[in-house]
Amino acid sequence: MKQYDFSGKKILIAEDEYTNFLYLKALLKKTEAEVLWAKTGNEAVEAVRQQPDIDLVLMDMLMPEMNGKEAAALIKEIKPNMVIIAQTAFALNGEREEILAGGCDNYIAKPIYGNSLLEMISGYLTPDAE
Repeated sequence: MKQYDFSGKKILIAEDEYTNFLYLKALLKKTEAEVLWAKTGNEAVEAVRQQPDIDLVLMDMLMPEMNGKEAAALIKEIKPNMVIIAQTAFALNGEREEILAGGCDNYIAKPIYGNSLLEMISGYLTPDAE
């Protein structure tokens, strides 16, 4: 498995399912990134508002209080250049386009495979990917 170094980067995982959060946190632990957790869309928006040094958001689309699409739109209002990667179990026709049009920069379907996600994040967080 390829090694990724995201040290000095802060990633917010917006995910209401604890087991999904633990999986993503374990994946990211190997990269040296600082990982934050928001359990709702509201918490994700608040986290970005309070911590402007967050580099990337992994946004679950189905969460309580405020769904991922609404949260992504509000986050883009606060920080237009924030990278938001949507994660969803429902990879239906047209949904990808709808999610991207709603403010997310990219999209990954569940189940999430570690290498695919880390490669996608690397494209946004590593300087030589620019």
